[in-house]
Amino acid sequence: MEKQNALLKDVVIRFSGDSGDGMQLTGTLFSETLALAGNAISTFPDYPAEIRAPQGTVAGVSGFQVHFGSASVNNPGDKCDVLVAMNPAALKANARFLKPDATIIVDGDSITADNLAKATFTTDDPISELALEGRNVIIARITTMTREALAESELDNKSKVKCKNMFALGICLYITDRATDHAHDYINTKFGKKNPAVAAANNLVIEAGYNYAANNHLSHNAYAVEPAGLPKGKYRTINGNVATAWGFIAASEKSSRPLFCGSYPITPATVILEELAKHKSLGVKTVQAEDEIAGICTAVGAAYAGNFAVTTTSGPGLSLKSEALGLAVMAELPLVVVDVQRGGPSTGLPTKTEQSDLLQALYGRNGECPVPVIAASSPSDCFNYAFEASKIAMEHMTPVILLTDGFIANSSEAWAFPKMSDMPTITPPIAVAGEGDFMPYKRDERHVRSWAFPGTAGLEHRIGGLEKHAATGNISYDPANHQQMVTTRAAKVAAVVEDLPLQVVDGDASGDLLVVGWGGTRGHLCSAVAQLREQGKSVSHCHLNYINPLPKNLAEIFAAFKRIVVCELNEGQAASYLQGIFPQFTFERYNKVEGQPFNVAELVNVFNEKLN
Repeated sequence: MEKQNALLKDVVIRFSGDSGDGMQLTGTLFSETLALAGNAISTFPDYPAEIRAPQGTVAGVSGFQVHFGSASVNNPGDKCDVLVAMNPAALKANARFLKPDATIIVDGDSITADNLAKATFTTDDPISELALEGRNVIIARITTMTREALAESELDNKSKVKCKNMFALGICLYITDRATDHAHDYINTKFGKKNPAVAAANNLVIEAGYNYAANNHLSHNAYAVEPAGLPKGKYRTINGNVATAWGFIAASEKSSRPLFCGSYPITPATVILEELAKHKSLGVKTVQAEDEIAGICTAVGAAYAGNFAVTTTSGPGLSLKSEALGLAVMAELPLVVVDVQRGGPSTGLPTKTEQSDLLQALYGRNGECPVPVIAASSPSDCFNYAFEASKIAMEHMTPVILLTDGFIANSSEAWAFPKMSDMPTITPPIAVAGEGDFMPYKRDERHVRSWAFPGTAGLEHRIGGLEKHAATGNISYDPANHQQMVTTRAAKVAAVVEDLPLQVVDGDASGDLLVVGWGGTRGHLCSAVAQLREQGKSVSHCHLNYINPLPKNLAEIFAAFKRIVVCELNEGQAASYLQGIFPQFTFERYNKVEGQPFNVAELVNVFNEKLN
């Protein structure tokens, strides 16, 4: 590896192999090591869509990309500086992601006639067939060297081979000048007591990979990056699903309401339920229901009983939850529905990302059924927007839909632990007995009714799915009352805008081009706009997190730019929504529906075309 041993600003490394090769664990340990060393990181786990695609095929390739730097890192990177490919299929699937001077580390033992055929190569030389001769290609017999390192191990041959991902990890730790300590600590914690032989084997193979890189003169700091100089604090790596769960736990504490989650497992949202289930000691109650409808119905019941209730799902499950969500709107109960968006329709691309549930979140219920809609835009700010969605739900007595997506849900970044004392208190309008005749639908100036807990003497009341009298809550079929209640429920959601911050613009407040995005596309859009601004281009970025209602000052922002382009991973849902609300402006569109996030280079080209 002939490479200048100078510290780099940022590096992208991609681990790739069969779905049984442990690439997700390898990438996670590597990224955690980088975070502990003080680097800014952004990761992108890329799972195969099939539960178990045929081994050795391109469809079964699993990848984990990590972008780390000495300054802010907003996305996992377009192309990689280093590719670790554990078989020919991984090499073929990822060749398009390689930089011209990339280093490729291939398990030479995997280059067999059988594996080449499974990956649909037509020759016995995958490097030449993919025209990769110009890259720095390292053919290392990783499987053989793993077996040799474990010659004295008590493990069987199959178990020994499973350790080969740790050999690749050792190589990458060497070439990035990172210590092996964290990887050893993780292995010892996970396997040390339950299976010490497995722990010893993996530890040994990590060092074997590290020593192989040293003995073969793979430059010790070829891809070394200085620490990022992050503000002082306690950090950890966190993905969007875990951050969402923790945001709910924080909201439960700040509202003094017990947290309940009723959900049905669905990719890619299941981890939120799993994470919440770990925290019974914090008063969290979880129910894994038999289906999506039961999941939200248990949550509606929990909200009626005085719990802060959440339910989690993805696009197909949101469809199934729509009727019970309408019940929560009619009953005016606080509830947060998390939709971790994925490729659709139907089962679609269950492990791939998309932003195609926006209009379903806004309008996908029967009747006039408005709910606030919020979208998180990075793994770590899933915590903030889960907390914000919870605050709005409880203080405004309404269901709230929180949109994330498969990209930010599974990706991770360095996250500074917040101080709970710095977070705002959540104050639900809890009814108090003994303050006159209780009227369950009597409202304050924000059109918010009080939250009366069943079993409280003096607060007996009825709520349900039938239309209610505007004050007493009794069933009413009066036409004028129905009109009043429809108007009131809409006004209550619209009043949420008073609690929202004004929209900010990254860049100049006026100019030639305004790039508008929402949700999980922020990192890529931010990086593309920053590149163009460094070139002196008149372009700014406006990223939406509050979708319904929209921030007050959006029209003022839009009016200050000559052109507006809305970028989203669907066929133009946000653009259509904005066009309906702001008909005085023209919203151009850039859309992509490939199951993959944007990449920065394509965005730079699109924006340059519009500027020119």
